[in-house]
Amino acid sequence: MGEVRRTSIGGQALIEGVMMRGPKEVAIVVRTPDQQLTVKKQAVSGIVSKYKLNKIPLLRGAVALIDSMVLGMRSLTYSAEMIEEGIEDEEPGKFEKFMEKVFKDKAGDVLLYISVAIAIMMSIGIFIIVPTFIASFLGKYISSNFALNLVEGVVRLTMFLTYIVLISRIKDIQRVFQYHGAEHKAIYCYEHGEELTVENTRKYTTLHPRCGTSFLFIVMMVSIILFSTVGWPNPLVRALTRLALMPVVAGISYEIIKFGGRSNAPIMKLVNYPGLMMQKLTTLEPDDGQLEVAIEALKNVLVDNEEETKW
Repeated sequence: MGEVRRTSIGGQALIEGVMMRGPKEVAIVVRTPDQQLTVKKQAVSGIVSKYKLNKIPLLRGAVALIDSMVLGMRSLTYSAEMIEEGIEDEEPGKFEKFMEKVFKDKAGDVLLYISVAIAIMMSIGIFIIVPTFIASFLGKYISSNFALNLVEGVVRLTMFLTYIVLISRIKDIQRVFQYHGAEHKAIYCYEHGEELTVENTRKYTTLHPRCGTSFLFIVMMVSIILFSTVGWPNPLVRALTRLALMPVVAGISYEIIKFGGRSNAPIMKLVNYPGLMMQKLTTLEPDDGQLEVAIEALKNVLVDNEEETKW
């Protein structure tokens, strides 16, 4: 087994597929209902790459989160289209017709950004604002600002874990979680310098420190500490303060997970551990066919110069 290499390559599980993002290209591989692998490649794009923000600590994390959500939503949409190919298209609704009339060929991109904006607002509402108001009811019993923020964080984490447990019972989501595990195994195989084959990939764990699940856990922990520094004002001010600080929380969390992905320091193993345990809920053991999809996606984003794949 070769020396472990640290790489910036990452991916996302899709509907019967995997997306991998390399230093230069993004590859989406989907297994269609006729068991064929479709490969879609495109150049890496987004705010971070367009404006060269990847060298600016903190800022790159906040912006990269938006980039990742847009890319992830676009990839999910593509995978769904590949699976539903051949099914008779439904007549576009009035809203779609209006968007096509106003934005012409850009209607798809506009709808995508609207979907991302709605997803962000819903996430903030459910996992940021609601826990804040729930913790407010305990304000008259707890005098410590840190304790109140800790309670808020526990409520937020509990809501998130409950959400993951509930959706993990859905059969289609379980398939996505298997592809999530396949994505991690393929990246591990590449990091260990082994040939990307199903046999070599199969033996690796589904838990990876650079996973989005680990990132979300770190976000929750960072938010507890950062929110504690601004006291416990009235509910409206509290909610606005948390919204204003979310880019900072995302930026700090990104730097932590970026450093943790390339460090073997005992302290980072401790920091990574809770996130890895959470991944036991969001990753499942894949079958060989799913590993083939992940391997194909990874192969399509590798570059000749391995230095470009490093952090």
